[in-house]
Amino acid sequence: MNVLKDLSLSAINAGFITVLVGFTSSAVIVFQGAQSLGATPQQIGSWMLALGLGMGLTGIGLSLRYRMPIATAWSTSGAAMLISAAAGVSMNEAIGAFIVSGVLITVCGFTGLFDRIIIRIPRPIAAGMLAGILLQFGLNTFASMNGEFGLVAGMFCSFLVAKRLVPRYAILAPLCLGAALSGAHGTLDFSQVELALATPVYVAPVFSWSALVGVALPLFAVTMASQNVPGLTVLRNAGYNAPAAPLIGWTGATTTALAPFGCYALNLATITAAICVGREAHTDPAKRYVAGVAAGAFYLLVGLFGATVGSLFAAFPEEFIFAIAGLALLGTLGDGLASALGEPAQREAALITFLVTASGVTLLDIGSAFWGMIAGGAAQFVLNGGVSGKRLATPPSP
Repeated sequence: MNVLKDLSLSAINAGFITVLVGFTSSAVIVFQGAQSLGATPQQIGSWMLALGLGMGLTGIGLSLRYRMPIATAWSTSGAAMLISAAAGVSMNEAIGAFIVSGVLITVCGFTGLFDRIIIRIPRPIAAGMLAGILLQFGLNTFASMNGEFGLVAGMFCSFLVAKRLVPRYAILAPLCLGAALSGAHGTLDFSQVELALATPVYVAPVFSWSALVGVALPLFAVTMASQNVPGLTVLRNAGYNAPAAPLIGWTGATTTALAPFGCYALNLATITAAICVGREAHTDPAKRYVAGVAAGAFYLLVGLFGATVGSLFAAFPEEFIFAIAGLALLGTLGDGLASALGEPAQREAALITFLVTASGVTLLDIGSAFWGMIAGGAAQFVLNGGVSGKRLATPPSP
């Protein structure tokens, strides 16, 4: 099998960091979203199982099918929306809303409607949005030195040395050193780690107008605008000829199938996908798809051992997570800034996109990535008399 021939430690490491960052950065929001619907501990375990299986199967399947590092994720903005918008909605009604949202995503994907929209986004504006999303992760790397200077500084130095001598393992070095230093300093806490398998809990869907308007439509909107648009941008900005229709369509179809067990929304990953497409995953872009496969495999484990893996990831200190995420995304952030500011005629519009996205502004429960593109597009129209220039079209395959 080609995947065995293309297998590399750096790609497996990138897949592991993808899951580590994705789970630790937003799992608490998913937990809160489930709890806002009155979920029992067993149902929360089922949510993690369904989401893990969904992310694992789509990540492995799509990465192998298209030979691209395709990582999928749960909708973080969708979970945040549930916390505030699901008041008065029963769990059964919410499950019905998840199914409706999944169907809408499936139709929008497979019909090609999503691709017809995103292909019109100028590349500098898309790159500015991507850089704005990643900026905070880069800043957090060095801000975390305030809490654990020795740990983060050691990880940073090991990154530089490995980048110079063995660039393929530039992220593996700080990962191993950081884990060792955390253990030596006594900041690893495994006291809450327990081995336990998650079990599926089926919840019969109930369809109501209130849940349709209050949950399904907002969930669809924030997932498409705040998650799938930047997710596809990551792939195409890295040079991959990513076909939007099947990628979006299959995440929607998987969401629909697993919704009764708690899979509320799957989408293309953004932050974590940037780890898989980076040079640290593999020097050969054609072999980085293994990172997507590895991430999918680790997500399957997260699903099967949801509670156990959650407590395991929580054992690492916060500064360790911030540092490894920022270092893993450093190359992708640099590429995004270079692409955003490379066109003089569109530089100001791209810069506005970058700043609005990086600000974290949220309006109408839609995140800053969407509003950054709106602001950048408006600036491009005013400054240049129209949205023109290089578009986020299908680039040459890497």
